[in-house]
Amino acid sequence: MGIYSTVTEAVTEATGLSPTAFFTILAMMVVVYKIVCGMFLGPEDFRQKPQKEPIQIGDITESELRAYDGSDPKKPLLIAIKGQIYDVSSSKVFYGRGGAYSMFTGRDASRALAMLSFKPEDLTGNLEGLSAEELSVLEDWECKFLDKYPIVGRVVQPSNTSQNGDGFHIHHNDTNGHQQQQTKDD
Repeated sequence: MGIYSTVTEAVTEATGLSPTAFFTILAMMVVVYKIVCGMFLGPEDFRQKPQKEPIQIGDITESELRAYDGSDPKKPLLIAIKGQIYDVSSSKVFYGRGGAYSMFTGRDASRALAMLSFKPEDLTGNLEGLSAEELSVLEDWECKFLDKYPIVGRVVQPSNTSQNGDGFHIHHNDTNGHQQQQTKDD
């Protein structure tokens, strides 16, 4: 029993606590440490997960782009800047449903990004009337998107091909790269 009495005397002398109080506090500290450490990510959680290959959308109209706003979880999240469409699915926290920038998803957000605006009326690709400073801001956004997200297509205007203007034809590539044609006649 020499070790036990030596330890209890050392604990009492060093801490001023009874051995029971000391070991109770020590046990509580270990439990709190484990709980707090469990609340944070471990080093293995920082490893990059392999990302899926982005789907090439091809040429689509602005109205077709709206289908990629995050309302369908099977579709990628897309944002257009100056007509180039970027797959921002890797940043669902920001661009997915409820994200801080979800209002930009499925739209050409050029004007809103240039003006640093969250107004719905600024969610357009129209750059008319923007100042040089705003166009510079847009260039910065475009560079950030080019560095971070893949380009998967571009926004095109619907082409009016009927002679009397009573319909239109839209040509674009589907997800497999095959050309599709949509026709609407009144």
